[in-house]
Amino acid sequence: MDSPNQSGPQRSWAKRLGILSAVLIPALLSGCTKEQIATGFFPVESQGATNHTDAYTALWNGGWIALLIVGLIVWGLILWAMVAYRRRKNDRGLPVQMRYSMPIEILFTVTPVVLVLGFFFQNVQVMEKTTDDSTPGEQVIEVAAKQWAWDFNYETEDVYYAGTQVALDGTEAPEKTAPVLYLPVDTDLEIRLHSRDVLHSFWVPAFLEKRDMIPGHDQSLHLRAEKEGEYVGKCAELCGEYHSEMLFNVKVVSKEEFQEYTQSLADQGNTGQLGPEYDRNWYPKEGAEK
Repeated sequence: MDSPNQSGPQRSWAKRLGILSAVLIPALLSGCTKEQIATGFFPVESQGATNHTDAYTALWNGGWIALLIVGLIVWGLILWAMVAYRRRKNDRGLPVQMRYSMPIEILFTVTPVVLVLGFFFQNVQVMEKTTDDSTPGEQVIEVAAKQWAWDFNYETEDVYYAGTQVALDGTEAPEKTAPVLYLPVDTDLEIRLHSRDVLHSFWVPAFLEKRDMIPGHDQSLHLRAEKEGEYVGKCAELCGEYHSEMLFNVKVVSKEEFQEYTQSLADQGNTGQLGPEYDRNWYPKEGAEK
């Protein structure tokens, strides 16, 4: 007769799981480039794009690496407990029951508190460098969103660009005719965001920043573009029928090229600013003409 809790034949399940993990993890990562891993799978062109992107990337990478380590430890302990304390074929009765383990209870309480506090203070530090950045702009540019295009007022240079809606035709060609926002490199920028009609959202994926544009609630984005190049921008808030065609491009150019561009706008007669007279008036006064 078998005695209670008699162990059956042993099998090295832990060893098998270790071998399987050693094979699967490198296989999953083999399709990733060094640049993708370094940027945490953010857009590769975001690396060094602005004075904010490195802080965002470091926070993101630190966060998912820490959580992945915690996850691997927890999953490992769960799998180990499932294997080591599984009911074996010849077991009889119930295993020894424990009400609690004080060291484990303390570990499971302290570890999450330390992690949450660490993430909190890291987020505060990054927000002070990025979202809360209020460095005065050497160049002030107003970006005005409208259904379904963009206007750019270069306030410092007192010129403007009036954008038109992009007509998508299933190819990448229409993006070449999208409104273009020019930014001078290595210059403190204040980008003032204004909506002319409905809720929009200013998003340049490579800059790793997005701002909602709420009618009647203007806000500003302060940053430095630190790498010349061309980037894609779009409205990231559903704003009506042709939301998908509300695209724009961003060109970060040298200061000399930026001056040449703004001078070309002046030569075309685009002097002054496109003001609130082009906004949609949702609440007309009584007796006013519709």
